[in-house]
Amino acid sequence: MAKRVFTSEYKEKILQQLQPPENRSIPEIAETENIPKTTIYSWVSKARKNGAIIPNSNSNSNDLKWNDQEKLKLVLETFSFNEEELAQYCRKKGLYTTDIKNWRKTMESSFSNGKPSKKLETELKSEKERTKKLLRELKYKEKALAETAALLVLRKKVDAIWGDHEED
Repeated sequence: MAKRVFTSEYKEKILQQLQPPENRSIPEIAETENIPKTTIYSWVSKARKNGAIIPNSNSNSNDLKWNDQEKLKLVLETFSFNEEELAQYCRKKGLYTTDIKNWRKTMESSFSNGKPSKKLETELKSEKERTKKLLRELKYKEKALAETAALLVLRKKVDAIWGDHEED
């Protein structure tokens, strides 16, 4: 079978179909255009490496649709936008302004002088206490198991020396 050669214009047309407003899935495009899915996935991968922002087509949630690098690119692109420009940009990309604002807050909070938030600190403290409690329990159970094993060994030795006392 001869290998098909695709023009860059055709590849661009396919990649545009993955983006808003069409938001078609790769399997859907592969079936209608009669192109192997792996070929389209490789085009998407190359386009992303070249800086293109293409959402994941395997997710329904807007937050899961974009990977972290793409979220960062979107936040950086829109950082200087006013509300009107942001709304227009979001309509074009098929996003909500709240998505970009939430991503921006998340990124800004990750740069908070290396200090975790109060919520994370309390969660970490409770997890440490839980771990200590579990380790104490484990130590106690290990000692009990070792004691039981020692008693069984002694019982066997007593039975071997004096014979089985249950025979009487």
